[in-house]
Order: sequence, then structure tokens, then C-alpha cells
Amino acid sequence: MVLVKVLHGRGELEFSIPRRNLVGVFASSINRIAVPGDGEAVVRSALASPIGGVGLSELAAKARKIVLIASDHTRPVPSKQIVPAMLEEIRRGNPEAEITILIATGMHRGTTRGELIEKFGEEIVSREKIVVHDARDEGSMAYLGILPSGGELWINKLAVEADLLVSEGFIEPHFFAGFSGGRKSVLPGIAGYRTVLANHCGEFIRSASSRTGVLEGNPIHKDMVWAAGAAKLAFVVNVVINSSKRVMGAFAGEPFETHARGCEYLKKLCRVQVPISDIVITSNGGYPLDQNVYQAVKGMTAAEACVRDGGVIVMSAECEQGHGGESFFKLLSECKSHQELYRRLGAVPQAETEADQWEAQILARILSRNRVIMVGPKCDGGMLEAMGLMHVATAEEAMRTAFSLVGEDGRVAVLPDGVSLIVEGVSR
Repeated sequence: MVLVKVLHGRGELEFSIPRRNLVGVFASSINRIAVPGDGEAVVRSALASPIGGVGLSELAAKARKIVLIASDHTRPVPSKQIVPAMLEEIRRGNPEAEITILIATGMHRGTTRGELIEKFGEEIVSREKIVVHDARDEGSMAYLGILPSGGELWINKLAVEADLLVSEGFIEPHFFAGFSGGRKSVLPGIAGYRTVLANHCGEFIRSASSRTGVLEGNPIHKDMVWAAGAAKLAFVVNVVINSSKRVMGAFAGEPFETHARGCEYLKKLCRVQVPISDIVITSNGGYPLDQNVYQAVKGMTAAEACVRDGGVIVMSAECEQGHGGESFFKLLSECKSHQELYRRLGAVPQAETEADQWEAQILARILSRNRVIMVGPKCDGGMLEAMGLMHVATAEEAMRTAFSLVGEDGRVAVLPDGVSLIVEGVSR
């Protein structure tokens, strides 16, 4: 037997796999690179040599109102190591600047004070002006034009009224935007409800270019870039982190070139070739990304890329917060079949896009081809089964169930941190 650890919540699950069945354990090479040192020092070094040549302090010197877009509670961005350095740089250039930290919730629920403290620390939460974006508050939005897709661009007024708009974040493979980070802080980060729906429409999610690690020809990415330009996003600090959430690299400067360089750096570390397998075990990177089923779909797409038709995905995700979206749950639990749901959502006109349909569309795509076993003692088994997912409490039970579905000779591939990978499935 081979013992393999997979991320789960704030810890790990250990799977015991017969050696004869194991195809391999596939992880980003970023976890094999030595940690370069203190994360904040890495960020400060990037700020000192900005891509594009213009530093944050220089930009701040010419601005009165400055908005810093920061990630929300659903992202493992090490904001404690990024935001203090950015605030210091801003105030070095302009001690009198009026700074607002705008939390980019996208379509997520509002971030609580406790979550803000966990993310930034008590000092920043107590001292700085922080506003949590609400995509459904139309009165807080400003109109900036028509996206390349035809959707209307509405973003938070605070960003539009700022003299300088900057953002922090991290870059990771993203299951339909190609990569996170950069332009994504604006759309969906601080965009209005209708704008996010238009960008995440069924046609775009269905596109073969709307996949992990793909930017070229990606219609979702194209809209996001246009939105960031229209919002006049002027400077970003994006980091790359390993599975332990340690900063491995930082990129700061002009938004588009900075993001492109970060993506290229990450692509070299995250791309793996995995033999098509009968069973693929994966995770959603642990906390905070595996708090609900909605988020866990991301990790499933890594397994989807290398599991055979009719195979089994074993998903390690704590999901203590349940499904993660009522409309998402209803779409999956009330559908006639996953195949029918996938076809139906892919045909929904852009202007009629429903909240969370994109996540349901992707999960329906996965479930129309494969069985998914969710493993974790905190998962609500009844809720999962209503959505068409299987539930077991332990890793041992997950393996017994998976082998019962594919046979005792089933080949097993393991992706301990699915969201960190760009997977290319290859024939054996």
C-alpha cells in the first residue's frame, strides 16, 4: 500500500492505495521550490522594481482618492503580507491620501468583520476605511460601457470616483477564466450583479477556450481585460503561493503586463501530464477554498481533465458551509438529468443568465460523464445526494466505494491540490 496525503480543510486526509493500482501522484513543482523567505519581503522587493517602471508611490503622489481592491474571505490571498506594504508605499508617495480598501466579493456573500480581521489583522481593520462590495446594490454602481461580449459594465462607484485604482491578489489556475488575479479584481471582483451574469453566461462557459490555464481566445478573459481597462486599474500586486499558502513569487506594476508575467511563471510550474485514469483523487486546496460544494467544483475540473468517461472522481473537501448557493443547489437537485441540465444551461441567452448557473453548468458537465464521491465527515450527505453527488465520511470508505464502481483493477491518479494544477490528460 502507498499512503498519500490530500489537502482537506485546515489539515489533510490520508488515502491508502494499492501500489499496483497507483498511476502516480501529481503536484505542482512550485511545492518543490525552496521558499524564498518572508512573504512580505518578497512583496516589498517586487514593489521596489515595478513592471512597467512606474512605482506605486509615484502614482499615489498625483492622487487624492485612492481605492485598493482586496480579495475577500473565499480566497487564500496572504493579504497580511501584501496590503501593509502597499499602504506604506502609497503613503510614502502621498501621506495625505484618502485610502479606501474595497473588498472584492464578486457574487459572494459579504465578508464579516471577523473574517476581515483574520485576513488583514486587527490593526488594519481598526485603522483603515474598509468597504465590502455588494454586487446586488445597484445604487452603489456606475455604468462604464458595453463589454466585448455585449453585456453592460457596471462597477462599484468608489472605484470609478477614485483618482487611483490599485489591487492586490494572487494568481492561480482558474477553471474558466484561465488564471485568477490581475483583471479579475475588477470583473467579477467589484462588478455589478448583471455584469457578472453576462460575463459568466452559458455560451462562454461552454467554450473550449474557457478552461484552466487558457487565456488565448478565452471570451471570459477578454471581457475581464476590457473591464479592468475601462475602470482604469493602474497598478497591481499579485503573488503566487504554494500549497502551504507561502508566497513563492510576487509581481507588481502595470496591471496587464504584470499579470501576464505572473501567469507565465505559474504555467511553467503548474502544467502536468496525467495518464487517463479510472479513479482520480483530488482536493480544492483545503481551507478556505473547500468550505462548500460551489467552490469545490474548481478542484473537480482538474480531475475531470484526466479521468476516463464513466470513471470516478474522489473529492476531498470539508464543505462545512454546505452547498454554497441556493440557486446552485436547486439547479442540480431539481434537474431531470445532468446531461439535460448541461445542455439547457449552455443554451440560456446571455441576458437571461441566472445566478450561479455557471457553477451548476460545469458540475453538470462533470456529472454527465463521471461519478463524484465527496469525502469528509462534515459534509451533509443528504444535501450532496440530492445534487447527484455521493458522500462518504472517510478516505477508506471512499476507496472501497470507488473500486466497487470501476473494478478492483482500477487505475488511480492522485492530485493532492487540484486547484494548483493545469492538467493535461494523456493516453497510457
